[in-house]
Amino acid sequence: MNPMSGRPRILVVEDEPSICDAVKYALESEGAEVACHSTGAGALASLEGEEYDLVVLDIGLPDINGFDVCRRLRVRHTLPVLFLTARSEEIDRVVGLEIGGDDYVTKPFSPRELAARVKAILRRTKATSSFRECEEPCFSQDGERRLIRYHGMPLDLSRIEYRLLGALIAKPGRVFSRAQLMDAAWDEPEASMERTVDTHIKSLRAKLHSVRPESDPIQTHRGFGYSLRA
Repeated sequence: MNPMSGRPRILVVEDEPSICDAVKYALESEGAEVACHSTGAGALASLEGEEYDLVVLDIGLPDINGFDVCRRLRVRHTLPVLFLTARSEEIDRVVGLEIGGDDYVTKPFSPRELAARVKAILRRTKATSSFRECEEPCFSQDGERRLIRYHGMPLDLSRIEYRLLGALIAKPGRVFSRAQLMDAAWDEPEASMERTVDTHIKSLRAKLHSVRPESDPIQTHRGFGYSLRA
């Protein structure tokens, strides 16, 4: 854990640049600090001079087999290891876990799944104080351009959807009644039915879900209205 930022520090050991970049991006998007090495020797040297909370370790490295890297680091370190490899045979998974690995992801993999597995490991080792949980909403609003981004992705919103989401973003955690949301989003709220709000919220959720399928930042309060999860 970085004592200055409180963010978990992760070492990625992978010799394929495209895979390393994908892993680095996925983990940094979730709030981690990531360092990369393409060789086992470089990783072991980095472990001697730096502190990390977890290692994502490829087995097929160009200099030292990933299993051997794990054995060597286990002599002096207890930090968790997630193996990343093209090998899918059961014996390889068993060997990886028996020599001290904490999890095993097989290529090709989903960066989102890998990030979820890393978070699960760090949660067990209590290194997650600023590693973003999947359900945490992350919005930015540009009033001049009438644009709202969700986890960095611009949303294609109608005028009503933009106003509805803007009202929720402005006061996360506050429960808005349907009538209050209509007052915030409609030019003539009295000309529409309150249940129309439900239709627009459903559309908003679908657009947010397309960015983060595992997340639902809008919370329903049955019989009353909606809020943005605080």
